[in-house]
Amino acid sequence: MFNKASKPQNRIDSLIGATTRIEGNVIFSGGLRVDGMVRGNVAALPDQPGTLMVSADARIDGEVQAAHIVVSGSINGPVHATETLELQAGSKVKGDVYYKTIEMHQGAVVEGRLVHQP
Repeated sequence: MFNKASKPQNRIDSLIGATTRIEGNVIFSGGLRVDGMVRGNVAALPDQPGTLMVSADARIDGEVQAAHIVVSGSINGPVHATETLELQAGSKVKGDVYYKTIEMHQGAVVEGRLVHQP
């Protein structure tokens, strides 16, 4: 009757802690939560529905790709959400945003283009 978008998984398989700084690309499967800083691209394996959560104090400087992405912190680079993108209050994205479904809370900032992907 109604089209339901696939739900992001609630399980977190990997964590980048608040005091951790990674310089280099991160490739993950399942769920990844970033509380620290990543200088490099962050991507889920392309054949699996990965979920990326970027917490309020986290920062990613690089391209981000995953099926489901929830942003509370900041991303400096393009964001590719093949299923759902949630930009929570206080989140900041500097770069173009490519999404299938988007939820943007009041107070979220995007400095770039919003591009819908069918």
